[in-house]
Amino acid sequence: MIWKRNIDVHALNQFNDKSIVKHVGIEFTQIGDDFIEGIMPVDQRTKQPFGILHGGASVVLAETLGSFAGYLCSEGDQKVVGVEINANHLRSVREGMVKGICKPIHLGRSHQVWQIDIYNDQKELCCTSRLTTAVLS
Repeated sequence: MIWKRNIDVHALNQFNDKSIVKHVGIEFTQIGDDFIEGIMPVDQRTKQPFGILHGGASVVLAETLGSFAGYLCSEGDQKVVGVEINANHLRSVREGMVKGICKPIHLGRSHQVWQIDIYNDQKELCCTSRLTTAVLS
């Protein structure tokens, strides 16, 4: 297991009560030994004017999952902040839910790199993202 902090999915969801995470409907659904997973609805909060999932909403999901994964890999008073994110939007989504799965690529003392893949309800890859975080003491 890669996690250094002991927290469950319920506590993660409570932590986001007054943030963009709650506003767009992101919900953490699972924490595995080396991954974290969350869902987000494709609705009026997350669609762009042409009726498809907004690329920025996908990036919010990706950075949320990666940042919290980074935090769970930190210790004590350490903080984790995003320093770079990219996303490739591969398939549009018009309705339903999207699911993000975040896994580590690199877990270093001063920075981390996370891979976040986002899937539609048919389990098709819609977006792939990479987030680099800095670990601050």
